[in-house]
Amino acid sequence: MRISHLRRNVELKARDPDPARSRTVCEELGAESRGVLSQRDTYFQAPNGRLKLREDGGPAAELIAYTRADLPGERESAYRIVEVSQPEELRHALAETLGIEIVVEKQRHLFLWENVRIHLDEVDGLGSFIELEAVAGSESDLSREQRQVQTLRDAFGVAESDLVALSYSDMSRPSS
Repeated sequence: MRISHLRRNVELKARDPDPARSRTVCEELGAESRGVLSQRDTYFQAPNGRLKLREDGGPAAELIAYTRADLPGERESAYRIVEVSQPEELRHALAETLGIEIVVEKQRHLFLWENVRIHLDEVDGLGSFIELEAVAGSESDLSREQRQVQTLRDAFGVAESDLVALSYSDMSRPSS
């Protein structure tokens, strides 16, 4: 396993009422398509923040620990990514010790624009979403990243009513 340093980004998540238009906007912006990824995120019961194992069908996976406020609109996220060479074994170990909270499956069309990851997601059982993640350098005060997210929000025409505060894991849980 390779452990990364603590990273930060400014992110935004919104429902996507017109995925075809969103792909067109990405092309018009000159964003680089990195293809469509089939991802399975297994969320574990973590005492602090969120912990998920992301698998995309390849031999390796990523364990992602992160904290983020559940607020609509632009928000800061702090995260750590650990590359995992034996995802199935790790998934079983974490399930036995922490317990699985929920599993979320999605198709993600990934685009890169400057230092921003644009995710056009089709989430099983939830629908279509746009997720923007402006990755910050270690010395950033996040103002550049906030401007980038705002620029993209305007380009995609994200309405206030489409903003989403929760993670896919929270939205996927059955309501009691």
